[in-house]
Amino acid sequence: MSETPQNETPTDSESPDFEAMTRDIAEVPAVEVIVTVAVNLMSAAAVKLGLTEEGDAHKDLDEARKLIHALAGLLDAGTTEISSFHAAPLRDGLKSLQLAFREASLVPDEPGQGPGEKYTGRVFG
Repeated sequence: MSETPQNETPTDSESPDFEAMTRDIAEVPAVEVIVTVAVNLMSAAAVKLGLTEEGDAHKDLDEARKLIHALAGLLDAGTTEISSFHAAPLRDGLKSLQLAFREASLVPDEPGQGPGEKYTGRVFG
């Protein structure tokens, strides 16, 4: 096997084009960035709640709590900026994750103390 020396720099064809990446980001509307981040947080929380096909393989309620809380904070701060067209389904998804967390938790949180409830208020089924 041939090894590349560690001090050798990558060629231009191997290095990322940061100028193009910056240009691409500059063309993306803020609403799209906020929604994309929210969807990524929702997806990660679902995985950590064990809601994927692998189920319990990646389940980690502590991590899920953090992700749900961050999602709730993002939606609380960004809802007025992204319109109800985008915010309503994200809020529904958040509520579903909060309820799934409550169901998966062996020791239930006090009412209003669950992940993200600081921002959403108490979540009911």
